[in-house]
Amino acid sequence: QVQLVESGGGLVQAGGSLRLSCAASGRTFSSYIFAWFRQAPGKERESVAAMSWSIGSTTYGDAVKGRFTISRDNASNTVYLQMNSLKPEDTAVYYCAARWKFVQSYNYWGQGTQVTVSS
Repeated sequence: QVQLVESGGGLVQAGGSLRLSCAASGRTFSSYIFAWFRQAPGKERESVAAMSWSIGSTTYGDAVKGRFTISRDNASNTVYLQMNSLKPEDTAVYYCAARWKFVQSYNYWGQGTQVTVSS
């Protein structure tokens, strides 16, 4: 069974940085896509960034391009989200998700970690 455990959220001032971590376990992830989503109160869940584990290709949501970076560490099966130049509108619960690359839906989710950016 795949397990995803996020960490690294917290309170930061606008303009600051945070790095989220997602520790993955349960199988080999070479054929998986990993992603970070976020959901703010009263808003729909939003895709933030995604990465192919095998080739390392990445995509980003328009709201975070140039500020956030998704990366992975093969040795520890950990996916990171480096968030720089944070804005109050980045405040949300951030979720790590994973899917086999041949399916469309993300079927593995972490528990979420709160990120709060103060102005």
